Amino acid sequence: MYRRATAGVRSASTTLTRLSSSSLASAPAASSSAPSASVINQTSGSRSFSSALRSYRVCSASTRWSHGGSWRSPASLRAQARVSAPVMERLERRYASMASEHTYQDILTSLPKPGGGEYGKYYSLPALNDPRIDKLPYSVRILLESAIRNCDNYQVTKDDVEKILDWENTSTKQVEIAFKPARVILQDFTGVPALVDLASMRDAVKNLGSDPNKINPLVPVDLVVDHSVQVDFARSEDAAQKNMELEFKRNKERFAFLKWGSTAFQNMLVVPPGSGIVHQVNLEYLGRVVFNSGGFLYPDSVVGTDSHTTMIDGLGVAGWGVGGIEAEAAMLGQPMSMVLPGVVGFKLDGKLKEGVTATDLVLTVTQILRKHGVVGKFVEFYGEGMSELSLADRATIANMSPEYGATMGFFPVDHVTLEYLKLTGRSDETVSMIESYLRANNMFVDYNEPQQERAYTSYLQLDLGHVEPCISGPKRPHDRVPLKDMKADWHACLDNPVGFKGFAVPKEKQGEVVKFSYDGQPAEIKNGSVVIAAITSCTNTSNPSVMIGAALVAKKAFDLGLKVKPWVKTSLAPGSRVVEKYLDRSGLREDLNKQGFQIVGYGCTTCIGNSGDLDKSVAAAIEGTDIIPAAVLSGNRNFEGRVHPQTRANYLASPPLVVAYALAGTVDIDFETEPLGTGKDGKNVFLRDIWPSNEEVAKVVQYSVLPSMFKSSYETITEGNPLWNELSAPGSTLYSWDSNSTYIHEPPYFKNMTANPPGPREVKDAYCLLNFGDSVTTDHISPAGNIQKTSPAAKFLMDRGVSQTDFNSYGSRRGNDEVMARGTFANIRLVNKLLKGEVGPKTVHVPTGEKLSVFDAASRYMNAGQDTVILAGAEYGSGSSRDWAAKGPLLLGVKAVIAKSFERIHRSNLAGMGIIPLCFKAGEDADTLGLTGHERYTVHLPTKVSDIKPGQDVTVTTDTGKSFVCTLRFDTEVELAYYDHGGILPYVIRSLSAK
Repeated sequence: MYRRATAGVRSASTTLTRLSSSSLASAPAASSSAPSASVINQTSGSRSFSSALRSYRVCSASTRWSHGGSWRSPASLRAQARVSAPVMERLERRYASMASEHTYQDILTSLPKPGGGEYGKYYSLPALNDPRIDKLPYSVRILLESAIRNCDNYQVTKDDVEKILDWENTSTKQVEIAFKPARVILQDFTGVPALVDLASMRDAVKNLGSDPNKINPLVPVDLVVDHSVQVDFARSEDAAQKNMELEFKRNKERFAFLKWGSTAFQNMLVVPPGSGIVHQVNLEYLGRVVFNSGGFLYPDSVVGTDSHTTMIDGLGVAGWGVGGIEAEAAMLGQPMSMVLPGVVGFKLDGKLKEGVTATDLVLTVTQILRKHGVVGKFVEFYGEGMSELSLADRATIANMSPEYGATMGFFPVDHVTLEYLKLTGRSDETVSMIESYLRANNMFVDYNEPQQERAYTSYLQLDLGHVEPCISGPKRPHDRVPLKDMKADWHACLDNPVGFKGFAVPKEKQGEVVKFSYDGQPAEIKNGSVVIAAITSCTNTSNPSVMIGAALVAKKAFDLGLKVKPWVKTSLAPGSRVVEKYLDRSGLREDLNKQGFQIVGYGCTTCIGNSGDLDKSVAAAIEGTDIIPAAVLSGNRNFEGRVHPQTRANYLASPPLVVAYALAGTVDIDFETEPLGTGKDGKNVFLRDIWPSNEEVAKVVQYSVLPSMFKSSYETITEGNPLWNELSAPGSTLYSWDSNSTYIHEPPYFKNMTANPPGPREVKDAYCLLNFGDSVTTDHISPAGNIQKTSPAAKFLMDRGVSQTDFNSYGSRRGNDEVMARGTFANIRLVNKLLKGEVGPKTVHVPTGEKLSVFDAASRYMNAGQDTVILAGAEYGSGSSRDWAAKGPLLLGVKAVIAKSFERIHRSNLAGMGIIPLCFKAGEDADTLGLTGHERYTVHLPTKVSDIKPGQDVTVTTDTGKSFVCTLRFDTEVELAYYDHGGILPYVIRSLSAK
């Protein structure tokens, strides 16, 4: 298998060379979007030159794919990524005489148009005449089609196809397959470091004596700048404009770098700031569902550098989050090596009750699936209840796949999908093509027809009528609390020991009240007081029903005389500009404004930690007390320390409930028995008095949400921001690194790199850098939010003349490895067992016993030439698909992580950076083995990579005489190849630089 992986990369290397020499480097070469481009090289033997030629024809034509109508498609906006007709003609003449059969040429089939002619050609699954296909989950059929289309018997083999066909048997055996997604999507927090890596890789390829232009995306890449806006201004009509101006002032250097990348790298579309949240833009605009590239048809599929890429699964597009390093390899034509997943079939029946929202449903589904255990699996939804869910409802459920742990939560395309495509402006002809292709290829679900039973790994069922209003928190998305139990649960959290459901507040202090003055008026804060109420995040702002519902709650409350307290930081950050349009058309935007929910920007705000500062008087009232204030947000993440440093309790709720809790001013309320407040008539106002009916919401949505809104919002999406248009960016192929920059810095990964791989590195007598318990998230490992003024990163910035007001966030500085290494394990809520109960970003330097910042301790170990490891509990690395959570530990000298279990993406990221992921055996962990973290650890791995096997047992010994066996979590032979090279990117560089 290792030989196959190497051969596959050499094949891609030769392909890239020929693309460059044939003036095709500017084409969006569809190595994963069409018959594999890697078939074009001198060692191809019987592989298909006609297939290769079709691939190039598809490449050039793919830029012309359109949603239909007159508005501009994402492909048409890639003006720099085109191939001229004369080039195509030369290729046709050059290769016509060399044509031979594609492996699956016999099933290449024409798809007729209803009125005559054809839409194009496609690889027909029914033409295989294999009865196993009919029982395959729809999500697995997408993997099968991709394997067939890209089968060149080098990167993707007939064996891959057979494994997928035999999914019912092979999915239980941890078999490896190669998968090529049709495209890659990025956001700026993860996109900047990805571009930094690509720019640095170009330098490395040049230093190895090869052409730096070989580092260029071979599949369509979309980068949406959406994570940089912060809520510095709120509760004013000009808040959005002020926040954007400050966003550009803070991030001018980053944005100029992204603008450079949009021209330096071909086949890349950059969507400017202020356009919306990446996942909502993907759903409403970028998602193709089916590609029609110059008459060649295939399903859309996507991987992205954000965990919630899974939102697109609601549209029937197979998509999930990967680490930035894995995404970069996919951009460069490398197949993704993945374990063929099991698929959990989740049947939905019935209908949601009156007053129950899609948010309530997804929080319920999240809890069910987290309990069932779906890590590393696909979840596929089906059943009669599907017809009761709008596409936006489905997207809400799909969005939170990372929270329930699945690779993706997939909704196959049906009539609801087609109606949504029309609503969002896709043309009738395009929708007709999509339906025709998916029906012809057995990928369409028609609930009006008898359903054939499909095989699933396991089965779950939910009656939608059993879902009840709920929220989740105070520290994890899957800790669902029924709304009727919230008051009791809150008091239990105050009583419980410190943990995911506990704050350990002494009884005598639970009623403590802090009085202060806000804007000259008396105010007070106590445990449970809401200080942040944010309608934010792709999860819910993509759903018109809950957005209109929130506006109706705001209106009804105002009409009865209720207003949100002025010291509650309220904000509305829609995921696209379409939200503003339908709120205006409905006449309800003004009602949200009256309650302080003015639009603050169009991007990912509070959910990512970009909540901005609290008012100084509010912050001062909290500072120095044990008061536990709360944030309520309509997002998908609520880990402690993420939303805001001072909100120790954070609850996920539907947008209408965000408004309700803002009105109540506290989470310590029973909405059934306690009023929100007193109305202008002196009577108590309860939640039931202002909650709109489902019918009322549906009528407003039907009237207010129109296809023309989507067309007008997206037709000028790359040109609609004057601040972006004014940015200047260099036009060079290689990036000119500025050594004084604190935002963009050349990373050290590839410096002094040689043509030969370094091979496995021993881990001997390593010290324990950190000793963790369960559920350490990537936010703990590499925070995205505020840079604390006492942190090593802050000292680094201040030493370079950066004032505290200009620190920005860790997320915005991911292009600078020097900042990010110092920010690794810098979360203020870090719980490290070496500190014996003390909370914070410090550790013990074992040789001296000194308590130091994690960065300083790691630096001391590295300067002494001493290896380090990390001990951890279950679900290590849960949360965002944050590549810096693997890059940072590497730069701190960590050689291995020994955990009870890993989150899927983080384990992959560790493998991609060459860090050894090890799992304790079932029933064991550091505590049961008596490990304190003060030992020195030796990992007994073979010295030759050829002697290492995926998933093998590995013995670990300590200097105290303890010995235990772990499972090596390099899960595939390809990951072992990465380890041999020191990581996935050095592996790609060497393969592309090979002569």
